[in-house]
Amino acid sequence: MNFPSELKYTKDHEWVRIEGDIATVGVTDFAQKELGDIVYVEVETIGETLEAGEVFGTVEAVKTVSDLFMPVSGEILEVNPELESSPELVNESAYDQGWMVKVKLSGGIPADLMDAASYKALIGA
Repeated sequence: MNFPSELKYTKDHEWVRIEGDIATVGVTDFAQKELGDIVYVEVETIGETLEAGEVFGTVEAVKTVSDLFMPVSGEILEVNPELESSPELVNESAYDQGWMVKVKLSGGIPADLMDAASYKALIGA
């Protein structure tokens, strides 16, 4: 499994890439493997301002549906348009082409975000 060191991670298996005041969010390689083949990603919160921990969408796999939790507080600016027709990008490229939303940060970076080593310890990798 892959755990890029420049990313931050949550206990709910989301990753965050922070560039200035924009955070890109997706699910981790571990999460997509646990979910299995992803068939649908639903995010209907574009334009909304959410707090860290709130649900921003769902991901549907062949065997389950899981909520997606905001790892940071902010306004959802963009949803990955590729996921509508190609949700399998989350399985194929979790950290690059399979990103889910871009968020304009409001508030800082939550203290409970983990580095790659801490996330690996959480999942026992």
